[in-house]
Amino acid sequence: MEAFFNKYLSKVKTTETILYTGHVTAVKGMMIESNGPRSVIGEICTIKMPYNNSTVLAEVMGFDGNTVKLMPYGSTAGIEIGCEIIASGHVLQVPVGKNLLGRVIDACGNPIDGKGSLEVTEYYPAIADAPNPISRKPNDKRILTGVRIIDSLFTCANGQRLGIFAGSGVGKSTLLSTIARNTNADINVIGLIGERGREVNDFIERDLGEEGMKRSVVIVATSDAPSIARLRAAYTTTAVAEYFRDQGKDVMLMMDNMTRFAHAQREIGLSAGEAPAQRGYPPSVFDMIPKLLERTGTNEKGSITAFYNVLVDGDDMDEPITDKVRGTLDGHIILSRKLAEQRHYPAIDPLKSISRLARRVTGTQTLKAVTKLSRLIAIYEDNREMIMAGVYAKGSSPEVDAAIDKHGAIEEFLCQEEYEHCTIEDTLQKLSVLTEIEIPEEEYEERPAAGRKTVAQLVHQHKEENVTSANETASAADSTGMANQISQISSAMQNQ
Repeated sequence: MEAFFNKYLSKVKTTETILYTGHVTAVKGMMIESNGPRSVIGEICTIKMPYNNSTVLAEVMGFDGNTVKLMPYGSTAGIEIGCEIIASGHVLQVPVGKNLLGRVIDACGNPIDGKGSLEVTEYYPAIADAPNPISRKPNDKRILTGVRIIDSLFTCANGQRLGIFAGSGVGKSTLLSTIARNTNADINVIGLIGERGREVNDFIERDLGEEGMKRSVVIVATSDAPSIARLRAAYTTTAVAEYFRDQGKDVMLMMDNMTRFAHAQREIGLSAGEAPAQRGYPPSVFDMIPKLLERTGTNEKGSITAFYNVLVDGDDMDEPITDKVRGTLDGHIILSRKLAEQRHYPAIDPLKSISRLARRVTGTQTLKAVTKLSRLIAIYEDNREMIMAGVYAKGSSPEVDAAIDKHGAIEEFLCQEEYEHCTIEDTLQKLSVLTEIEIPEEEYEERPAAGRKTVAQLVHQHKEENVTSANETASAADSTGMANQISQISSAMQNQ
């Protein structure tokens, strides 16, 4: 009986008994100005439109004297001077719970999949602080993606945050969907931010499938959605992932993409009167990016491993958004347009990509094999023009000869069909054969580097060994000196 009344008790507790109201005074572009209501930045308000007898949600974005500036989550059609605005008394909150699994929701947490309402009793704030850095659990467990090149060369740790960087049409979304299907994480939380409407169903039905959706939550704000909806969809995605992390789960968060998140904030910032800074982006964009990204990772209960797609404008890897995101994350996977044109899938550039936590979750022998493979790839690329032109004479360099001999096998190892799922056992066995370095079965486990000493421990051990060695040397020197003194005294006594 108590459980039956819980949802009603929760509703009563959160109901605002005093309503603060205002009225619309102007609509300027995407921004609505009003006289009142009394509210705070980020508060959700409801605008009543008598013209079509409907309502639209809006968020308080700023103030100018007594004027409140709001951004609507829906169409402004039907809004007129004098429309009543009612403050909710709270900021954007996201419904959370196990019932979210298998569902598709919008930026406000409303279901859009036609499967009925969400039966939840708990809400998380869409905008929240990152976990205390001191309370974060270590990133010591390998998270698998099912993508051979990532699981071998760019191994991912639990709670790691990586970016997939490429221009348009190079395979970012395809790679993300492959990871979503094949990962060994407990839960998938997927944010489709500013994507084409066609791609939403494609991703859900074609890429995830029924089995994938059973352990996934999808948050959608398509490219035609208002700027505030595209912006907040990223926060809603993160809040849902935080809920499952707090349940002790290993969560895989995938966001497609961060560039459109930045575009949404640029539109909002410029409408609010912010001055443009780098390439038209206002300063608030560069403040929001790290605040959003730092919310993922580990806390004292679970982990959020995150992959963020980044659309690189003009294939310029130094453009402001790309540079800011790359500098904030724990690694970057660079997709090459040249490889994509050669139908090389996934089009990951093995020399420009990096995983900063790979060594923490990679076994000793696997590290040796990865180092050898990377070196063979680098040597071949350094000499590619000579090799292709026929200028290189075989026998000139044993290293180049080895790179040429292994090139075909390396290309086969780096390529993988979109539908193919590569297990860690298969990946490491092929890596072992390719590099001729034996990889023991213990390194197939999720914590292959568990017994490896940290840098601090190795430095401390080295210092202790130096001190011990110095003491032994000093002791030996003292013994030798004393022996020499005894010998001199004995010789003197004999001479007497």
